[in-house]
Amino acid sequence: MGDLKDLIEYIAKALVDNPDVVSVKEIPGEKTVIYELKVGEGDLGKIIGREGKTAKAIRTIISAAAMKKGKRAVLEILE
Repeated sequence: MGDLKDLIEYIAKALVDNPDVVSVKEIPGEKTVIYELKVGEGDLGKIIGREGKTAKAIRTIISAAAMKKGKRAVLEILE
């Protein structure tokens, strides 16, 4: 599921002002994979978006891609 990690990183880097600070940590489980996304200071709002719409869209893309592999993916956005 490393390609999902790359996808999250790619989307996040396209949205933020400081793409060098973006990091994604993958925590594998039996049926669920948790991705922890960290961005630079001041970029959190760009990832979450107005009323959380951007974060919801990213989560939708990740869930759809994970379902193709028969897994479940959870995206956590950390400060």
